[in-house]
Amino acid sequence: MNYKDYYKIMGVDKTASQDEIKTSYRKLARKFHPDVSKEKNAETRFKDINEAYEVLRDKEKRAAYNELGSNWKAGQSGFTPPPSWQDQYHQGRGNTGEQGDFSDFFESLFGGGFGGGQHGSRGRQSMQGQDSNAKILIDLQDAYTGATRNFTLQDQVVDQHGRMQNKDRTLKVSIPKGIKPGQKIRLQKQGQAGAGGARNGDLYLEIGFNPNPLYVVEGADITTELTISPWQAALGEKVKVPTPSGPIDLTLPKLISSGSKMRLKGRGLPSKIAGDFFVKLKIVFPKSLSAEEETLYQSLKALANDNENVKQKVDA
Repeated sequence: MNYKDYYKIMGVDKTASQDEIKTSYRKLARKFHPDVSKEKNAETRFKDINEAYEVLRDKEKRAAYNELGSNWKAGQSGFTPPPSWQDQYHQGRGNTGEQGDFSDFFESLFGGGFGGGQHGSRGRQSMQGQDSNAKILIDLQDAYTGATRNFTLQDQVVDQHGRMQNKDRTLKVSIPKGIKPGQKIRLQKQGQAGAGGARNGDLYLEIGFNPNPLYVVEGADITTELTISPWQAALGEKVKVPTPSGPIDLTLPKLISSGSKMRLKGRGLPSKIAGDFFVKLKIVFPKSLSAEEETLYQSLKALANDNENVKQKVDA
């Protein structure tokens, strides 16, 4: 029984990241898949690739394999694991439930303890499908109330000639109330198809929000900008504020400044810990003044100047 260099089989360095290993696996699996490959020994290569990926994608198996590799050289004939290997890596680990047609080398290291090496038939390899990721955009209102929406995704599939083709797929997705941008919805068995009757992978949908001219979303908090008049800012007044759940009344304090924020606690995105809703105020002057309005502003200016002069005399 000879040592198998899984890194060489996958075409990656020993320092390769999990993403690099996954990318290499997908490329090689498409190239040597027995259903479509024209390569010589495609089924044997596919089996080796799947076995290597089974080890390198799993942090525990990879760490165990790396430790062994520091003491044993690739290609060494008559390979036998160290005496302590069984005790160190096999005891106390349950069966993962996966089945595959793996080599004696794999079985000697991980069979029984890690569970990935149960022998099936010596025919075509059974392989679970890979998980897929996509991003969908929803309306802010959907996150407030929850909703069910249809989304069309584009998958890449291998045709009978081994060529990659784009295929549209429509899914009905339940949007949970209170979901935030960046969170993911998991759809079981909606990822890449498994081979040899194995389970499909899962599909993870990352949530984003459609642009909304009224609101800015930051985590669970929402901010809107409200324009008010100079007299509303000076005198204070009850105003209507639009929110995703409907308009609400907000009482402005007197002499509030432009740029001030008023907080409505718990009126942001609903969730276990609800976000807050912020109203950012912007004082806007009219584009034109009537003669009467201009006279009133002149009177206000004169009154303000008189008050300032009186204050200066008192301070002196």
